[in-house]
Amino acid sequence: MDDSVRPLRVPPNVAVYADQHNVSHLMQSMLSSLLIDQPEDPIRYLIRLLKRGRVDIPKVLVLAPPAVGEHLAEELSAELRAVHVTAESLMPDQSELSTTQELPTDQMVGQIHQRLNEIDCFSRGWVLEGFPQTRLQALRLQQAGVLPEHVVIMEAPVAVSEGRSLTEEQRLAEQQRYRCEVTGLCAAYQHILRVINADQPHADVYQQALAFVRTRHRSRTPRILLLGPPGSGKSHQAALLSQKYKMVDVCCDQLLRSIAAEGSALGEEIQSYLDDERPVPDSLVLQVLEDRLSRVDCGYRGWILHGFPCDLQQAQSLQESHPPNRVFFLEATDDVCLERITQRATDPVTGERFHTVVRPAQSSEVQKRLKIRPEDQSQSVTQRLKHYRTHTAALQCVYPHAGAIDADKDPHSVFELLESRLTCG
Repeated sequence: MDDSVRPLRVPPNVAVYADQHNVSHLMQSMLSSLLIDQPEDPIRYLIRLLKRGRVDIPKVLVLAPPAVGEHLAEELSAELRAVHVTAESLMPDQSELSTTQELPTDQMVGQIHQRLNEIDCFSRGWVLEGFPQTRLQALRLQQAGVLPEHVVIMEAPVAVSEGRSLTEEQRLAEQQRYRCEVTGLCAAYQHILRVINADQPHADVYQQALAFVRTRHRSRTPRILLLGPPGSGKSHQAALLSQKYKMVDVCCDQLLRSIAAEGSALGEEIQSYLDDERPVPDSLVLQVLEDRLSRVDCGYRGWILHGFPCDLQQAQSLQESHPPNRVFFLEATDDVCLERITQRATDPVTGERFHTVVRPAQSSEVQKRLKIRPEDQSQSVTQRLKHYRTHTAALQCVYPHAGAIDADKDPHSVFELLESRLTCG
């Protein structure tokens, strides 16, 4: 390959540095402010922006039982110079509704999404109060792209809940509903959450909330690692994530085959192992991965790696060169994995892949010429599953904070689970 067209590469420590120092979020925030205000002198404007500390735009969600912390969100928005948005302000006809009626979730989510994308909220930030009230509503907000960086949840006994013009029966009913839903809300926002006891002086509550919302939650360039047994759907989920979030899909097996097809000295060496159906040595695999993950597209857009590592030594080597910042184990039973893989077949003419249950061939002609790859035979799959199970405990030790995803479900449900864990964390 000519040097002039070589892909740009980033040293391995650059992505880690950018992650540690929040460079991606810093650049995005500065660019957003620049395009909104359109100053005549961009350089001087950015210098002033950095000096006054308004690079981080607040995105705060305040949730509380009825009549608890009524002025907290308002005070936070004033201190942060952000827009105070309440659920009630987005329902102008709420007074015409009975106390048992609620605005449909999708309609409410749509109104909140529209309000938070208006120019004042976009440029100054926002403090949202009163919504969501359930985990489902929280997930709908996340799916709509409403992603707070700080969530404050108030916790208080019944005796503290005073102030709103509700009857005692209404107050008790609303408080009971809040207590039933608060666990789900905490789970939806677990990584950006602070629970504050409201049964203390308001000044103390306010100071705790303010200190929390002034902390930074870094917007990290995603470096996602998908682990799981063969047949757990790693390739499929990686493709879905890549398609939706524009991250680079790095499948180790495909990467090795593409390098082998190039005909370079490295490719010929890899091809010799592939021809003999021998495992490619770790040193060669790591060399190929080092080259791919160091390219600018991976550094800028982030990546999803699957098919590597497979054992403790490989995982430790990856940690030294390109450590992932999100790791997920796709957990599937052996029976499910066997069923998924052994019923796959490939059309040798077109290279298209089929599955007797999920995606059968459309014609008898294609059906007759389908071939099952040797690695998809039952005996081979069983051996690969045994190898994975042998090394699972070691991989879990390297990644103790990895998320576990039930991959026995249908691919759409698995993707929803995976996506919810990503957007929450």
